[in-house]
Amino acid sequence: MAKTVIRFGVIGCGLMGKEFASASARWCHLEHVDFEPRIVAVCDANPAAAQWFLNQVPSVEHAYTDYKDLLADASIDAVYCAVPHNLHESIYIDIIQSGKHLLGEKPFGIDKKANSAIQEAILAHPNVMVRSSSEFPFFPGAQQLVRWVNEGRFGTIIEVEAGFWHSSDLDPNKAINWKRRIATNGEYGCMGDLGLHVLHLPLRFGWKPANVRAMLSKIIHERPDGKGGMAACETWDNAILACEVNIEKQKFPMILSTKRMAPGHANTWFIRIQGTAFSAEYSTKNPKQIASLPYEPGGSQAWHVVDVPYKSAYDTITGGIFEFGFSDSILQMWAAFCDELLHGKEMVQSFHCATPDEAAGSHMVFTAALESEQTGETVTIDWRE
Repeated sequence: MAKTVIRFGVIGCGLMGKEFASASARWCHLEHVDFEPRIVAVCDANPAAAQWFLNQVPSVEHAYTDYKDLLADASIDAVYCAVPHNLHESIYIDIIQSGKHLLGEKPFGIDKKANSAIQEAILAHPNVMVRSSSEFPFFPGAQQLVRWVNEGRFGTIIEVEAGFWHSSDLDPNKAINWKRRIATNGEYGCMGDLGLHVLHLPLRFGWKPANVRAMLSKIIHERPDGKGGMAACETWDNAILACEVNIEKQKFPMILSTKRMAPGHANTWFIRIQGTAFSAEYSTKNPKQIASLPYEPGGSQAWHVVDVPYKSAYDTITGGIFEFGFSDSILQMWAAFCDELLHGKEMVQSFHCATPDEAAGSHMVFTAALESEQTGETVTIDWRE
C-alpha cells in the first residue's frame, strides 16, 4: 500500500519526544493505514538532547536550538511539541501561526488565560489541525469501555470515578524539577500535569462537571536542588476533585483524582462507571483485563473479569493473545492524529485524539478547583464561557 508521508518536526527532545521517535520507528507494526509520519527536524535548547535524534533517527535532516528556525522550514507539515507548561502559549501560538499542524502536550497553557490565547490562535487558523496528547484511552480495554458508553449500556449512571496515579515523587530525595515550580508548571500542579488524561473520556462522553469541591495536597515541601542545598516544592502533589454532572435529566457524582504520590502505583490510569443496568471498570494497573457487571432487576450481581484481546483502534501485526502496553498506546494515538490529518471525518476509525475544546474544558475544571481549595467551598462551573 502506498503511504502518504507526513513530515514532522519535534520541539522538545526529552522523554516524550523520544517516545514519539520510537513510535514512528515502529510504524511497520500497523496494518491497513495509508499514512506514515517521518521525523525530519528536531529542536531543543540543549544540543545534547537533539544529538540523540541525530544518532538514532536516520530520517532527521536538521537539528535546531531555536524553534523558530524549525518553523521556517517549509517542508515540515506538522509539529509535535513537548515543552514545560510556561512555554505552551508562545510556542504553540507560533506553531499554529506558521501553518503547521500541532500535536501538543497537555495542559495546553500554564493557566486558563494562556489556554484562551491558544484557543484564539486556533480559531484564527481553521485550516491548522490542533490536538492534545493523551495516550491511555487508546488501550484496548479503554476502547471497549468507550464502545459500551456509546451503546448506552449503563442505563442511569450512578457514579463515575477516573484517575491517574503514580508514585515517582514519593522519594523525598528525588531532586526538584520544573514540575515542582509554579513559574514553569503553574498553579495547577499535578492537575495540569496529569488531569487531561483523567478528563479526556468524561468530557468526550459529555460529562461536564457542573461544580467541583477540591481537596489538594502538598505532601513534600522541599527537595534537593541538585547543587547541595534544598529547594521549596511549590506545586500540588495530589488532587481529589468531587464533582456533580447533570445530563439528560439525571445527576450523578464524579470523582476525579490526579496523584504524584500514590504508593504502589507506577503509572496507573483508570476509569470506573457504575450504572443501573451495567457497570464497568478498566485500569492500566491490569492492562489486559476489564471488569463488567450486567444487571437485570431481581437478577444476580456478579462482576465478570475477562482478558482483553490485543484488538486496538488500528490493526497491528500483533496477535490477540499478547499484551498491550504504553508504547503501543502512543503508536495508536499517533496513528489517530495522522489519520485525522489526512482523512478528516473519513478516518479509518472514529476515536480521535483529545481536542483543544477538551483541553479548554480541563482548564475550566482546574481553575474552579483552585478557587475551591482557596475558599473551601464548592465552586460552580459555567460552561457557557
